[in-house]
Amino acid sequence: MSTASPSSGIRSVHAYLLLLPAFVLLVAFTHYPAVATLVDSFFSTPKGSRPAVWVGLENYEVMAGDPVFWKAATNNLWFALATIPASIALALVMALWVNERIAGRGFLRMAYFTPTVLPMIAVANIWLFFYTPSYGLLEQITGLFGLPSHNWLGDQRTALGAVTLVAVWKEAGFFMIFYLAALQSLNPSLREAAAIEGASRWYFFSRVQWPLLMPTTLFVMVNAVINAVRMVDHIIVLTRGGPDNASTLLLYHLYEVGFKFWDTAYAAAITVVLLAVLATVALAQFFLLDRKVHYK
Repeated sequence: MSTASPSSGIRSVHAYLLLLPAFVLLVAFTHYPAVATLVDSFFSTPKGSRPAVWVGLENYEVMAGDPVFWKAATNNLWFALATIPASIALALVMALWVNERIAGRGFLRMAYFTPTVLPMIAVANIWLFFYTPSYGLLEQITGLFGLPSHNWLGDQRTALGAVTLVAVWKEAGFFMIFYLAALQSLNPSLREAAAIEGASRWYFFSRVQWPLLMPTTLFVMVNAVINAVRMVDHIIVLTRGGPDNASTLLLYHLYEVGFKFWDTAYAAAITVVLLAVLATVALAQFFLLDRKVHYK
C-alpha cells in the first residue's frame, strides 16, 4: 500500500497557495456579487429609515409588466443580431486581408486596431460629430448626392441603427487581432499543399482555414454576445436611450433604474435576468458549436 510522500504534500499546498489570490478575487468580485444580487432581488429597496423587506417575486412581476423593460429587451435583441455577425464577419475579412503580403500591411493593421484602444466615450463623441445634423461628416457626404438633411440620432427609425454602427466599428478591430493571431499560427504547408492541388482561395478558406479557426470563432462569439449586452457608455453619450426609448438597451435601462430612479431591488432583478440569459446563451454556444471546434 503506497503512501503519499511529504514532498508531494508540500507541492500540493504550494499549488493551492498559488491559486489562492485568484480564487479570492474570483469569489469576491464575481461569485459573491452574483449571489448577493440574487438575494437582493427578492427584497424591496431600502429607503431612508425603512429597511428592506422580503417581497418574493414582486420585482420580477413588475419587470414582466414594465413596457420599458420589454422595449429595451427588444432593442437589445436587434442590436445583438446586428452587431454579433457583422463585427465577426468584418473582423475575419480584415484579418484575412492583413494576413496577406500586401503593401502597407503594418499601417492597415494599426488602422484597423486603433478604434479598439480608444475609450468608448471618445469614440462616441467622434461619431456624435459624424451624426450631427446639418454640418456633421455624414451630412456632408449625403449632401454631395443631393440627399436631404436627417437627424440620425433623433429619429426613432435610425437611432438604434446609428448606435449599432458605432459598436461594430469599435469591436471589429478587437476581434480582428484574435483572428490574425490564429491565422498566423496555422501551418504554412497547408496553403502550399492546397496550391499544389489547385484549390481556389475560397475552397482553401471554407475547407481548411475556417474549420481550424472555429476555436477562435467560439471565443470571439462569446465575447461578442457579452459586449452586445454590456453596451452602455456610448448610449449615454449619443442618445441617452432616446428618442422615446428607441435606442434604450438593457444595461442602460438597468443603469437608469438603479442609479437614476434608485430602485436597487428592481435593478437587481434585471441583473439576475441578464446573467441568466448570458449564461444560457454561452452554454448553448459551447454545446452547439463543440462538434465543429477542432483544437488540434
